Amino acid sequence: MERRNFLKSAAILSTAGLITPVMASTTTTPSAEQCASDGRRRFTMTQTYNVIAPEGSEGVVKVWIPVPEDTHFQQLRKITFKGNYKDAWITADNSYGAKTLFATWPDAKSKMEMTVEMDIETLDWEPMKNGDLKTYRAPKDIRYPVDVEHYLKSTKHMPTTGIVKQTSDKIVGSETDPLKKAHLIYLWVSANMFRDNSVIGCGTGDVATILESGKLGGKCTDINSVFVALARAAGIPAREMFGIRLGKSIKLDKYSKTAFGSADESGIAKISGGQHCRAMFYLAGYGWLPADPADVTKMRLTEKKEHSDAAVQAVNDYLFGNWEMNWVGFNYGRDFDLSPEAEQAPINNFGYPYAEVDGDPLNYYEPKVFAYDYQSKEQH
Repeated sequence: MERRNFLKSAAILSTAGLITPVMASTTTTPSAEQCASDGRRRFTMTQTYNVIAPEGSEGVVKVWIPVPEDTHFQQLRKITFKGNYKDAWITADNSYGAKTLFATWPDAKSKMEMTVEMDIETLDWEPMKNGDLKTYRAPKDIRYPVDVEHYLKSTKHMPTTGIVKQTSDKIVGSETDPLKKAHLIYLWVSANMFRDNSVIGCGTGDVATILESGKLGGKCTDINSVFVALARAAGIPAREMFGIRLGKSIKLDKYSKTAFGSADESGIAKISGGQHCRAMFYLAGYGWLPADPADVTKMRLTEKKEHSDAAVQAVNDYLFGNWEMNWVGFNYGRDFDLSPEAEQAPINNFGYPYAEVDGDPLNYYEPKVFAYDYQSKEQH
C-alpha cells in the first residue's frame, strides 16, 4: 500500500454495532518482515467486558469506552460490538471530539456483558528519521490555527505559569527556534525524570505537584505531561495522546524485549494493562511532531541502564520526532467532560474505559475489578 492511499480520509458506513471506514485495499497480505520494512501494521483488538457492580449496588450502569482517532498514522478500519446492554452507540460530543462507545444497562443487579472488536491499521510516524525537518525554518511571524492554539492553554493538571513557566524558562534559556526549544525540553525531561513503577496506572500527570515535590518520577502520563506543560509554557503547542500498546516492537526490540510492547509467537498480546500515553508538539510552518520521553525512562528502568548508556541514547534519539506504531492512540482529552454526561466530571484523561454504577465510578485501573479483558492479535 502506498503512503498516499493509507492517508485517504475514511468514509464511515454504519449499521447496528458495526462501523467500517473505507480504506484502500491491498492485493497481498504483508509478512512480519514487510511490516518492519514499510512501517505498516494491522491489529485486531478484542475487548471483553463483564461489568461487576459493587455488592449492594443497584440502579443504572453506564460505560464509556475510548475509540481510536483516525489520523495519518492510524486508521480504525472496523469496529463491531455486541452484548446484553439496553443501548449502545458511538459519539464524539465532547470538547476534544474524543470518540466514545457508550453503553448502558438499566439494573446493576443483572448480568452486564459486552464484546468490542476493533480492526486497526497503523503506519510508523517517523518525520525526524525520514529527514522531514532537515530544511525546517521557523516563520518570522509565528501564528497558529485556532484548533492548535487550544493546546497552548493551561488545564487543571497542566498549568503553564508558576513553577512550570520558571522551569521551562531555565531549560530553554535564550533559544528562540521552536524545534530547538522543544528538543531542549525533551532532553531535560528524559534525562531528569524517572519511571516509578509504584505509581498506579499511568499516573495523574499533575505537573505542578511533580515539579514542586522535586521528586521527578512517575509513569507515562506524569512524564509526558511534564514535557507537554513545559512546551506550552515555552509557547509551543503540545498535547498528550492516550492509547494502548497493541503488540511487540520491531524497531526498538533490540534495545528491550518488553519495555516497548510484547506478544507471543502467534502475534497475540494480552494488553489489559497496556495503556500508554504519548506526546506531540506543533511546529509553526510544519505541523505536529511525535515525542515520547516517558518510554526512554521505561526502557532505562526495565534494562537497568544509566541514561548515558549507548542503547538508552539510541532510544532517546529515536523517540524525539518518531513513533513506532505498535500502539494506537484514542484521543487527546485532558480535564474534560465525557458525553453523555458522567456524574464525575471533569475526567482527568480518557485512556481507560470509564464506568459508573448509579453514579459511582468503578476502578478502571483494576481490570479484574471493573471487569474487562483486552487482547490484541497482529494480522499478517
